[in-house]
Amino acid sequence: MTAPSIDFLTILPFIIVGGAAVLGVLVETFLGRRARRPVQLVLVFGSLVAAFSALIWQSGTRSLEVEGALALDGPGVLLMGLIIIVAFVSAMLLAERQLDPAGDAFAPRASALPGSVEERELTARGYLQTEVWPLFLFAVLGMLLFVTSTNLLIMFVALEVMSLPLYLLAGMARRRRLLSQEAALKYFILGAFSSAFFLFGSALMYGFAGSVDFAVISDALAAKPGETTLVVGGVAMISVGLLFKVGAVPFHQWVPDVYQGSPAPVTAFMAAAVKIAAVGALLRVYYVAFGGLRWDWEPLLWVIAGLTMIVGSLVAIAQTDIKRMIAYSSIAQVGFILMGVSSASPQGLQAVIFYLIAYSFTTLGIFAVISMVRDASGEVTRLDQWAGLGRTSPVVATTFAIFMLALAGIPLTSGFIAKFLVFEAALSAGAVALVIVGVVASVIAAVFYVRVIVIMFFRDPVEGGPRVAVPSAFTTLALSISAAVTVILGILPQPVLDLIEQAGVFLR
Repeated sequence: MTAPSIDFLTILPFIIVGGAAVLGVLVETFLGRRARRPVQLVLVFGSLVAAFSALIWQSGTRSLEVEGALALDGPGVLLMGLIIIVAFVSAMLLAERQLDPAGDAFAPRASALPGSVEERELTARGYLQTEVWPLFLFAVLGMLLFVTSTNLLIMFVALEVMSLPLYLLAGMARRRRLLSQEAALKYFILGAFSSAFFLFGSALMYGFAGSVDFAVISDALAAKPGETTLVVGGVAMISVGLLFKVGAVPFHQWVPDVYQGSPAPVTAFMAAAVKIAAVGALLRVYYVAFGGLRWDWEPLLWVIAGLTMIVGSLVAIAQTDIKRMIAYSSIAQVGFILMGVSSASPQGLQAVIFYLIAYSFTTLGIFAVISMVRDASGEVTRLDQWAGLGRTSPVVATTFAIFMLALAGIPLTSGFIAKFLVFEAALSAGAVALVIVGVVASVIAAVFYVRVIVIMFFRDPVEGGPRVAVPSAFTTLALSISAAVTVILGILPQPVLDLIEQAGVFLR
């Protein structure tokens, strides 16, 4: 047996992120508590910059690596770059230590925290939870592998490397611990359930094709075009595993609870980066491995996309918690993304990638603002308590309004261009009924997006209500980047569209 041929320079981004995650574990083991935070921050931001630089250096490469298990093609490299950028912005939010307008830290009283006196003081000042950083980097590594895997087994490993750290991160809120731990437990149980579906589906496809490589599965489907129980069961179970990760109906039940219970920066990371990774994997599985079954899975995706848009939009109207409202909004946004996926064309692929870019930065900006609206007990997420925010903090409220308008698909924002592209791709594929459902869902969604704007600008401030924390440079930069991308992509989207078009299609 010959050793596998591996070009380590080509897979350097994976090596950098994975190596930094391992180093982060060693830092947690051997460094003192006060020294961990600055070292971890240098390690995280430095590794993400280095990984992105290595990716740019090899951006022209289109090859199958590690014995064909990873595809560094145009869409894969583009999605990897987007994941790294989103992770970088998310890391800024995770690194924040919020301050109120008077300059005092918004932190729990040390006496109310568990542990020794020193541990309580360090926790209150944000020093003890530095274990989030190696978990964060392992999750990023899993995402990078997830969007480039061309092998169901490697994709499953990537899914677990991505998911397991996220289960822990979801339960690490310092203030609302019970709610956060409940969210983590729900995420873990349902995540394990979906992973089992994915693995069982992969086993069925192996039984059909004799391999878990996408190219071999595609060739087997072409050679034996008649559907079999193994094929139907395999495609259905793999789809369940992936649709759970994107939060599509009827696999969306975990989304509201996890979004509400997780700390806002963690929710931002999950809502943006995980969506990119899961949709990227979904695209590669359907377009490369199951491309020969397009006429079978395309109508199914139409139904799921329509249900996802309508259910997400309708249920969001009834929400009184801003994080739960955004959770159901994200479910509706998945429906629009699946509309592009279901078109099964290069045009649909380009529309979905643009939608992911627009949605991810808008979502990061939304949760950056949510993390800033606080009182002594932490984040304030009840919508009625946001009343008058436009008067007390006009800049922050205006920025949040821009993000709401972008999610609604209002012109001159990135959301309008994104929705236009997926509608156009769906029309080209003949899904006229789905586009009509999408338009209706957009109108319904506009109701709750505009409601937030009305509450902020046209209601009197709540007596003793929350204040907007003074952000550090980290959150200020993250919020500025998110707002700039949201506006620029709405006004001048063509350079990004050209970049996506140049990326081409998936290798097989």
